[in-house]
Amino acid sequence: MKAEHVYTLVEGLPTHAWVAGTGPPLVLVPGLGCASWMYRELAEKLMHRRTVYLYDPPGHGFSAARKRYPSSIYHLTSHLALWLHINDLEAVPLLGHSLGGEVIFDLAGRLGYPAAALIACAPTGVPENPRVLLQLWRFLQDLPRERPGLIALGLRAYRHCSLLRILRLAGSQSRHVVGTALPQIKSPTLLLSGSRDPVIHPWTLEVIRQQVGGALIREIRGGTHALTDSHPGEVAAYTLDFLDTLQV
Repeated sequence: MKAEHVYTLVEGLPTHAWVAGTGPPLVLVPGLGCASWMYRELAEKLMHRRTVYLYDPPGHGFSAARKRYPSSIYHLTSHLALWLHINDLEAVPLLGHSLGGEVIFDLAGRLGYPAAALIACAPTGVPENPRVLLQLWRFLQDLPRERPGLIALGLRAYRHCSLLRILRLAGSQSRHVVGTALPQIKSPTLLLSGSRDPVIHPWTLEVIRQQVGGALIREIRGGTHALTDSHPGEVAAYTLDFLDTLQV
């Protein structure tokens, strides 16, 4: 199935998305420092039933940035909101991985974006906002559990994003308060976790479930923090079944 590299001008910045598939749209929002090319396997599991938009936030993947933009979670959220509006993707389902899960919560809760559904895979920072060093320690614990091929793709993505930008965003994450926005989320929400993920603890998802009315939790056995890569088939199956149930 043919894929396109689509660029949209958002606040003067060329913003990239890898688009492929057929059917209703589904937007994928990557984790901190990650890029669209790290989610191709998951997209390929979804694109036979969904038109998948692999979005690159500013400074990530093939998207442009400015010297100090983005440097906060709020920058990422506002940029995503504008990108969705410009591309006429109002009220579509959003799938966020890691920091991307935190961003889609902020978008739906604080900004009131009417997502048809939210799927958060190992969402970070909510309700726990660890210091940068603790985040780094947990990330290092996870690295040996990921496949070597993903690590190679990740190093390419992190080099493009730059260590300085990643540290600024991680610092912003430790100060980001989105917990008050969680009860404001009106969208049906699915929370996915991996049983071998040292970054996100089960109690974190349980607190999110309690605050987001009606949220569902599904654990993927053997899943790492990058469960979108370690278990793309299971993530795709849970996502498609959830959207089918909602008929969106």
